[in-house]
Amino acid sequence: MKITRVSTTAVRLPIPPRSYASDNAGTKREWGRLSRLSPKRPSTILEYLLVRIDTDQGTAGIGEAPVDIGFFGQTLEEVQAAIDDYLGPQIVGLDPFDREYAMHRIDYRGSSCAKSGIDLALHDLMGRTLGVPVSQLIGGSHRKRIPVAIEVAGGAPADMAKACLAYMDKGVRAFKPKIGAYPQEDVERLRAIREAVGPDVSLRADANQGYTPKEAIRLCRLAEKHHVGLELLEQPVPAWDLQGMAAVRSAVDTLIEADESCYTIHDAMQIIRHGAADVLNIKIAKAGGLYGAKKIAALAEAAGLGCVLGTGFGLGVKIAAKLHLAASTMLVTDAVEFTELGLHDNLLASPGNAALALPLDDGCLPVPDGPGFGVELDEAKVAQHAGHARN
Repeated sequence: MKITRVSTTAVRLPIPPRSYASDNAGTKREWGRLSRLSPKRPSTILEYLLVRIDTDQGTAGIGEAPVDIGFFGQTLEEVQAAIDDYLGPQIVGLDPFDREYAMHRIDYRGSSCAKSGIDLALHDLMGRTLGVPVSQLIGGSHRKRIPVAIEVAGGAPADMAKACLAYMDKGVRAFKPKIGAYPQEDVERLRAIREAVGPDVSLRADANQGYTPKEAIRLCRLAEKHHVGLELLEQPVPAWDLQGMAAVRSAVDTLIEADESCYTIHDAMQIIRHGAADVLNIKIAKAGGLYGAKKIAALAEAAGLGCVLGTGFGLGVKIAAKLHLAASTMLVTDAVEFTELGLHDNLLASPGNAALALPLDDGCLPVPDGPGFGVELDEAKVAQHAGHARN
């Protein structure tokens, strides 16, 4: 079997405006300086690339690459160009089962989103060819249902608490509110949420690099003092400040998680060397695919750290991919973040479209058990939202 073609389809999906004001909430790092809007994209949307790998035996695999200049620092245009013009041609003619060599061939600096889309398409192709779920290719499936966590946008305490309750009505039992403003105000947000959702709901928090080390320490101490039940604080300080993050970790009891600091296996190794985190946030698009994600999980395991699978958005294929990753990785034991469930519909055909969507049954999503990722795209939905990145 040989790869004959690697192709992409750009997809843009509108997302609804927030139901409450977010002024002076969320990470203050973004206040007045970072926006995802532009003359070319004047309304709020999420953008993706579907990646298809065809072979000379008629079998194909589908992957998916998110693109977001706000988080990943990568635009739709550059990711599509990277796949179509540079990375894809590098693997044409290869056996798709030579996955490690194929990923080595495209291991240029950066381009993590582009590499992740190709990686997912390779895994889907291999699973479909063998007639087995991807989880069996990457470690097995020790869980059939995966608990779901949802991020909650920053805002007034009452508004954030109300948003959590609305999600609870849809079966969600784990939340990650966005903070990173001022510790005293943020702890009031966390207190309001805890009071609303009760003691048994999982509560994390994401500062998105918004604090100084001293502010992060203060937030954690306030949360501990008020018995908020905060499971972890994600990326409290700027991504480059591993020394500062290590200082926070050593000063508080709250677990500290690295997200923006942890893209590659080399990033993970630096975090471990600095003692900068208790938990690593693994996102498929940051890691360049399942191949890199499993390596980061192995490093975390060797260092005695925990792992969380974070939100990287998704059209459905990557939602399924993350479920397979969670099911096959023993170190992933807590809720997996799927914020995209509350932002837009997936583009999957039945039965995947309903199975991998809200509302949830018992707070969980099922791990698809069909060949590859076990889901199929609804081609009519794809056509409805497809566009050209370089127009």
